[in-house]
Amino acid sequence: MEHILKNDHLTVKIDSAGAELTSIQNANGTEYLWNADPAYWKRHAPVLFPFVGSLKNKEYHYQGVSYPMGQHGFARDMEFTLLSTTPNEVWYFLKADDSTRSRYPFDFELQIGYRLEENRLTVLWQVTNHGTDPMPFSIGAHPAFYCPITPGTKRNDYEFRFDNLAPLTYHAIAEGGLADVHTELPLPETAEHILTISEHLFDGDALILEGNQAHRVDLARKGEPPYITVAFDAPLFGLWAPLGAETPFVCIEPWYGRCDATDFNGSLEEREYGQTAAPGETVTFSYSMIFA
Repeated sequence: MEHILKNDHLTVKIDSAGAELTSIQNANGTEYLWNADPAYWKRHAPVLFPFVGSLKNKEYHYQGVSYPMGQHGFARDMEFTLLSTTPNEVWYFLKADDSTRSRYPFDFELQIGYRLEENRLTVLWQVTNHGTDPMPFSIGAHPAFYCPITPGTKRNDYEFRFDNLAPLTYHAIAEGGLADVHTELPLPETAEHILTISEHLFDGDALILEGNQAHRVDLARKGEPPYITVAFDAPLFGLWAPLGAETPFVCIEPWYGRCDATDFNGSLEEREYGQTAAPGETVTFSYSMIFA
């Protein structure tokens, strides 16, 4: 079931399947969000829960038991229930059931909200632990934005801009996990906060930037103001597009958690950047997207 938020600046569509954004258009009809064409990638902007990224050997260990788990958890593939609506805000929720407990043995409730204010869309997450034990989890965003967005331009005409002027480093993906190598982004010496979306930028899969290196990423055509800004407090984020220079979108992904490192052998509680909700606790997160 689809819900629409609309004001003078933006029209936003959300599907109850995954509580996923499916369209963000400005008043001129310009579409910002990728259309989920499966020839490239079949999703628009999934919410990643209760895991972000892949797990080593596609499983995790909790209290001596091994549980299989696919990449990015299961919430993105589940039907959410509409909780509440106002003219500028909508909330959905997903609660644990027998099918989730067999894969993730916690009594969770995930609420996802979308708040529209002028040209800003804020995404809100609330994770509640209704159980009696501490609940480890991860949560993250995966929105895909058209790039190029202007007819007649190419993806390498565009760039990311960061609010951190210092050199940035990233991890790459290796053998399904996080490589134990930090690589410095090839940022121009005269403008260290700018990264061109070059032809081979994503040849090694996603770029994962850890350690609070930046909290705002702009997407812009070179020499022009940004047409999208993603602002967040998350401690790490990913930049990604499927392999291939002609892929017509890029992803900017604030994360509270990530994939396992290739040498990780710990339990669920020991996963790096993981979050924990105490019994009865509700943990909140958010990020915003600002559109030209």
